[in-house]
Formats: sequence, C-alpha cells, structure tokens
Amino acid sequence: NLQVELEEVEVKSGEEDEEVVFSMRAKLFLFGETLLDKGTGNKSWRERGIGEARILRHREHQRLRFLMRQEKTMKVIANHAVAPRIKLEPNAGSDRSWVWSAFDFSDGELEETVFALRFADSEIANDFKTKFLECQKEMEAILAGEDKPGEDGGAGADEAAEALSGLKTKDDEEK
Repeated sequence: NLQVELEEVEVKSGEEDEEVVFSMRAKLFLFGETLLDKGTGNKSWRERGIGEARILRHREHQRLRFLMRQEKTMKVIANHAVAPRIKLEPNAGSDRSWVWSAFDFSDGELEETVFALRFADSEIANDFKTKFLECQKEMEAILAGEDKPGEDGGAGADEAAEALSGLKTKDDEEK
C-alpha cells in the first residue's frame, strides 16, 4: 500500500490583480463552423459552456475584460476586452440573451468570435447589458486618455525630445 505525499501548489488564475465588477451564472454559445463543417461555410450556434459571466477590472491600469470559465473544469471559454466597439444585440426571440462579436483570446490567440450569452431571466440580462455599457464608457475614457498628452500637456515629451536631440552618437562625432 504505497502512499504518496503531494505538496500543495499555489495555482494562479491570472485574475489576482483584478476585481469583479459583474458576475452572474449564464450559458455561453458560439456561432461558427463545427469541426464537421470546417471549410463548408455552414455556421451554427453551439454551446460553449455554463459558468459565471464576469466583468473584471484590473486594479493597476483599470482596463476591463469579459471573462467566463466553464463551471466544473474552470477552463476559459471567453476572454476579451470590454471594447467600446462591441455592440450587444438582442438575441432573436429571447429577452434574456445578448449576441455580440469580439476579438476573443480564450484559446491563446486573438480570434473574431460571435457570442450569445443567455441568463436565467430578462432582469439579469438587462443588468448585464447596463453594466457592460457602463464599462464600455469607462474603457473608452481609459483608451482616450492613453492617446492624449499627460497632465503636463505634453511638456514632458517635449523635454525628452530636446534631451534626445542633444545626445550624440559615435558616428556623429566622427563626421
């Protein structure tokens, strides 16, 4: 009777630096070709999994993302930025689900994906949409801020450019 001692290993989820802004159980669907339909152009809805549909905010840079893991296995089934360009559309014939397209990163590479997310009822679905739209506005402000000169109105950048122009390389001196 052999006994093996296993050491406890700390498992990192990649979510340690994030706070949960929204979390509710839902069922996720993807629209696309199945393995059998590869290359045929035949696309259909298929279930991707059930789990907590979450919006997370990074504590440092404040960016927001939509993350969903399969309930039992904890496998990532959706992972994308809450990009301002995403449009949540009502799913035909249902008041408790939304359809949208995003650049998903759940399989380790960016891929344009069409999602449908179905909640238990229309109230939860509407709460999700409200929160998602708020987060998109927040992301828009964050992204706009990254493209603008800082608090100093760009003086720091001008100063840096001036300092750089004063630098001489060996090649400059030899001429």
